[in-house]
Amino acid sequence: MPRAIVRAPGHDRSRSLGWLAVAWMEHFVRHGPGDVQGEPVRHGDEYTGFVVDCYAVDDDEGRLLYDSAFFSRPKGCDKSGLGARIGLFEALGPARFDGWAEGGEVYRDPWGLGFEYVYEPGEPMGKPVKVPYIRIMATEEGQTGNVFDTIHFNLTDEASPLSHVPGIDPGLTRINLPDGGEITPSTASSSSKDGGKETWVCFDETHLYNTPELRRMYNTVTRNLRKRKKGAQTWYLETTTMFAPGQDSIAEKTYEEAEAIREGRKKRGRARLMYDHRYGECKNLKNEAELRAALVDAYGDAMEWIDLDSLVDDFYDTRNDSADGRRYFLNSRTVASDAWMDPDAWALCRRPEEIAPGELVTLGFDGSIRDDATALTACRVADGHLMLLGCWEKPEGPEGEGWQVDRESVDNAVNRAFEKWEVCGFYADPPHWQDYVDRWTAEHGENLRVRATQARPLEWWTNRPTAMESALQRFIEAVDDKGLSHAETLDPDETSHYLTLGATLSRHVKNARRRPMGRNHLGIGKEHAKSPKKIDAAMSAVLAYECRADAVAAGITKRKKKSGTLVAF
Repeated sequence: MPRAIVRAPGHDRSRSLGWLAVAWMEHFVRHGPGDVQGEPVRHGDEYTGFVVDCYAVDDDEGRLLYDSAFFSRPKGCDKSGLGARIGLFEALGPARFDGWAEGGEVYRDPWGLGFEYVYEPGEPMGKPVKVPYIRIMATEEGQTGNVFDTIHFNLTDEASPLSHVPGIDPGLTRINLPDGGEITPSTASSSSKDGGKETWVCFDETHLYNTPELRRMYNTVTRNLRKRKKGAQTWYLETTTMFAPGQDSIAEKTYEEAEAIREGRKKRGRARLMYDHRYGECKNLKNEAELRAALVDAYGDAMEWIDLDSLVDDFYDTRNDSADGRRYFLNSRTVASDAWMDPDAWALCRRPEEIAPGELVTLGFDGSIRDDATALTACRVADGHLMLLGCWEKPEGPEGEGWQVDRESVDNAVNRAFEKWEVCGFYADPPHWQDYVDRWTAEHGENLRVRATQARPLEWWTNRPTAMESALQRFIEAVDDKGLSHAETLDPDETSHYLTLGATLSRHVKNARRRPMGRNHLGIGKEHAKSPKKIDAAMSAVLAYECRADAVAAGITKRKKKSGTLVAF
């Protein structure tokens, strides 16, 4: 099940107001306009888990752990409905911390509408938000959007329990709440005129927030949330389908923020984003069995109400763009026309496994000094399993000013690799690092059985068009055939340094673009010369794999059990 989740350290689902929230929603809320209008809401494990994650609290003051949440699912997954339910709970439900339960305490709704919730021992208890201001953002003027329409339906339809809450004044453009506060649909122009009293905001379909006006709207409203006093514990929800890369949408920016948190690149500020992106991986859309399995992966709990056959038919309708199908229905990231790697093919080679100490490996190194990254990758000779050992990357923002690679740290990583594994070959691109390559040659070159040249065993120059194109082609063919794998995990609770570092390798691989090299050859490069999107880890992986290919060709595939020296078979 391909699913990327980012949560805060110490996240504990037993310490969450979300269990209360789900019970409240299932008692009070009805589905809005559509095929199941008026029917009671029920949540499966997946959607329940997301709500519980959103309302996780800390152990000290019971404050919400997150000030933003991101829910990315394919089209038809009721994302807007989920946003409406959370919005109603924020407006009328016990959505903020009110002490720790000893067990057996009961929350009853104040309107006598029959809702009761019995707290477990140690569970956080809830109370309503004081003067809640709920804003539902719309992308176009004159439209209130699905989220507000569902909220309005629940507060006006006589068969819906919440329509019987006394004191609500539900207008078409503003809903006044009983004890002060309101629920308001808002657009780019109107949001800039308001004073910023929001306690909770829903940004629906943020992959569409790709114009300067919509980006300004998002920035204005999220700044407003931080103007409320500490006790309000303001937060916001983004719901989206996969963005189109390169449009600089808000969804794409949040995706990049989540990557920075997951890879440990976020050095300043607290990581208060709760991120949940589910998708399907399908290398070959023409393989119907593979496509169906990927769609089931992408939709998860939503498959209960989704017509799988209709989705498959949409992919095979010649009038439709398969790239749009990947985005809308697999919720998978599409690629630029000049992308080097098929991201689904790469993802299918993911294996959450470290290379054990003492195993036979080759190393690949690509280095820079300032603006680009420096990376060191190991490749297990036995099966081509890749593991990124280190990536030294220029930080974005003020921290990147005057930054240089910590050469001593890189040198230490190389020496640790030789101590921890049995290294039979090491290919390094020398520019900017010639002195270190010479030192590594002097210290380790004599024992290397795989050599770039006899005189210079480590020096593998990537500026040679024929050799470079051949190495890149070998790598791509290995990915297509699943002849290699890479150490990476999607488990948000994984603590392995190397497995979490695998996300960096994947990012660099996906960043790489095909570029002309010489007159008749293809290499790889960044999307443009000054792009902050690095590819150096990808290059180091190619070098490690090329070295491994040379080891296999030379018959160097196993270690002697007793002496640990290498032998050819």
